[in-house]
Amino acid sequence: MTARTLRQETPGRLPDDIDPITFELVKNAMFFLVNEMALTLVRASYSGILRDNMDFSTGIADANGEMVAQGLSLPLQYGPMPDAVAAVRARWDGRMEPGDVFILNDPFEGGTHLPDVFFIKPVFEQGQVLCYTCVAGHQVDVGGRIAGSNACDSTEVYAEGLRIPPLKLYEAGRPNQTLFALIEKNVRVPVKLFGDFRAQVAALNTGEAGVRDLVARHGAQRLVRYWAELLDYSERVTRDAIRDLPQGTFTNEDYLDSDGVEPRRVPIRVAVTIKGDEITCDFAGSSPQVQGAINSTTSMTKSVSYGVIRSILRGDIVNNGGFFRPIHVVAPEGSILNAVLPAASGGRGVTLFRQADTLWGALAKAVPERVPAANEGGTTVYSFGGRMGDGRPFVLVEIFGGSWGGRPDSDGIDGVSHPLLNQRNIPGEVLEMEHPLRLLRYGFLPDTGGAGRFRGGLSLVRDIQYVGEGPCQIQVRSDRWDTMPFGLAGGEDGTPSYNLLDPGTGAERKLPAMSTAMIRPGQTVRYVTPGAAGFGEPLTRAPERVAADVADGKLSPAYVREHYRVVVDPAGRLDAAATARLRAGQG
Repeated sequence: MTARTLRQETPGRLPDDIDPITFELVKNAMFFLVNEMALTLVRASYSGILRDNMDFSTGIADANGEMVAQGLSLPLQYGPMPDAVAAVRARWDGRMEPGDVFILNDPFEGGTHLPDVFFIKPVFEQGQVLCYTCVAGHQVDVGGRIAGSNACDSTEVYAEGLRIPPLKLYEAGRPNQTLFALIEKNVRVPVKLFGDFRAQVAALNTGEAGVRDLVARHGAQRLVRYWAELLDYSERVTRDAIRDLPQGTFTNEDYLDSDGVEPRRVPIRVAVTIKGDEITCDFAGSSPQVQGAINSTTSMTKSVSYGVIRSILRGDIVNNGGFFRPIHVVAPEGSILNAVLPAASGGRGVTLFRQADTLWGALAKAVPERVPAANEGGTTVYSFGGRMGDGRPFVLVEIFGGSWGGRPDSDGIDGVSHPLLNQRNIPGEVLEMEHPLRLLRYGFLPDTGGAGRFRGGLSLVRDIQYVGEGPCQIQVRSDRWDTMPFGLAGGEDGTPSYNLLDPGTGAERKLPAMSTAMIRPGQTVRYVTPGAAGFGEPLTRAPERVAADVADGKLSPAYVREHYRVVVDPAGRLDAAATARLRAGQG
């Protein structure tokens, strides 16, 4: 038996030239380091989208551009990092020098959508690139026709904002004043944007300092060898986990309710093939790219696939490029998951969430004991843009949500970020302090989510009033207002999202799920996220657990009577005898 075969059968076994103690030290140091980069970014950033929503990710790639370690921040951005590094290397290979910092956001050259800006810094050792420190972060505004730069109803990338190919933001440590000036003239809030830029560069520098400390401890050549083994180790463990899955091809489809401009069903289809120790996700049959700004790049399509597959694999798999190796993603060119110029992509996140739901639905047919019912289906994103009383512009962008679907062994979680996000909401106090906005309502919406043995998470509601001067531009990206989050194993589907202008005034009107509008001072917008779906037959849920939900104010007596056939009073006290009669069809 060869050493290679032995390591395949015992994936945790290390090569003879790798000391296991040093390997653990290097592995833990690398993941501590990328998380330290994330903490640096949170502490130094200016905007709520980075500081509070935490819409960013960090990583370190080796000299070939393969991700050695990625932080515990935004899973949705892990997959695109190798493509961003590859775009920098393709344009600048042989012309990099110490102190360079590269910037890019072009969806057609390493980026994903214009608000996500990548910062990449090569780290040199003895005149050669040793690795790259990497940060991707959602910027509050990068110009374009709509404040926040992520409107779903843009129809070309040229309307969405400033498109930056891989360029040097800093050259040999010196800022590129021409590029800074160009960016400043094309964005609404340059002070906030450049504050976030500096925070991201500080995170890169934190990563570089940590790498240099590891070089001092272990030597560059030895460190590179351990990085290579860290990638191989992750690949072996991943392949071993895949071999435990049922073999075959599993298909599914799901739908978006709008193309970003018009309400219509937009299909996402997938065939997941598990063969040996590899998985292929083929999205043939999905919609062609659409007129609105919900188109995706293949880098993001890969990223979602990686995240969903990781969620159903058992074992302690290292979060790096080795995990990506056994997973293959296919999306037809010119489709909504592999868009080409001049496709707009500012609101493409909603498509990625539907892609994730489609994948989970397919994998539920392979490993039903590992897949939850559908989550809320993708967070609602809204933006407000206008001017303060002193004339200064303001922009708020917030990612708002969500809730998890019922799981095979427990309820869905209320008010937690989507599994692919790892985010949090902007605190109301911060929202009001930094913008002419007032938070009037924030909480759970009772009687939402899908019923089941394990119920789906509740909808969230947020009412925001504009209290500034002059008109204010708003944008909303939401979905699941017609096609509900799907239940599993007999669980009920989730409940719809909706957005209202002037709620409770008698003149309220429903806003389209993906739209832009102008509002006046004093007007209020209500955002309601979808409720997640249930898992398992509702009548198999213990009546005591149903009563506890009523006592907690999550469900009403009328709702549980209809969906669970449980009788309780408004305080949540269970009437066991009446419940037994009702469930027996005598009530």
